[in-house]
Amino acid sequence: MLGWALTFLVIALIAAAFGFGGIAGASIGIAQILFFVFLVLFVVAMIARAAQGRPPY
Repeated sequence: MLGWALTFLVIALIAAAFGFGGIAGASIGIAQILFFVFLVLFVVAMIARAAQGRPPY
């Protein structure tokens, strides 16, 4: 999921460089959503792993 967020970020940067504001705005919005979903799932996974008594690595 982090890979997809980075992909959309790169698409947004390229689109912004070429002047495609609508595509850049949509891509950065998607990238932000995917990044925050990744962070939430990562934190939930770390908490679940710690609750089972395993180290968080």
